[in-house]
Amino acid sequence: MDSRSMLDTVERVLERSKIAVLATVDPEGRPHLRWMTPGLVRGRDRLLYAVTSPEFRKTDEVRGNAAVEWMIQSRSLDEIVTIRGTMRILDNPSVKAEVLEAIGGHLSTFWKMNPDEGKMVVLETTMNEIWYTKPTTGERHTMTLEDSDG
Repeated sequence: MDSRSMLDTVERVLERSKIAVLATVDPEGRPHLRWMTPGLVRGRDRLLYAVTSPEFRKTDEVRGNAAVEWMIQSRSLDEIVTIRGTMRILDNPSVKAEVLEAIGGHLSTFWKMNPDEGKMVVLETTMNEIWYTKPTTGERHTMTLEDSDG
């Protein structure tokens, strides 16, 4: 599978599931997992976006260690995508607008946890490695994007 096919697979699985699990690491080296609503922005290949409050714990964890992993799975668990990457915290109004346009319709839980729209930052993950697994058939594909053709 080439990088374009792999990125298309990420998009397809994410569009169907709408949610993913994000893993970060705290300063003591302990992993933390949480459900998130990530999305892709057209024209920004290799980048996965989500939003959070700058007051939530994950922002401090990312500032201390930018290495993250995402796991996206189909509702029937017949496709699983794992993404390893590097995350940045962005507080740019135009990026916020783009990301909200892409995923805003799926953020009802986020707005319940963070009702103040002024307290929102964007989490941008540069995808470095992607693993695709189809457990029902045993199909597996791995891609390191920094060395790929995409």
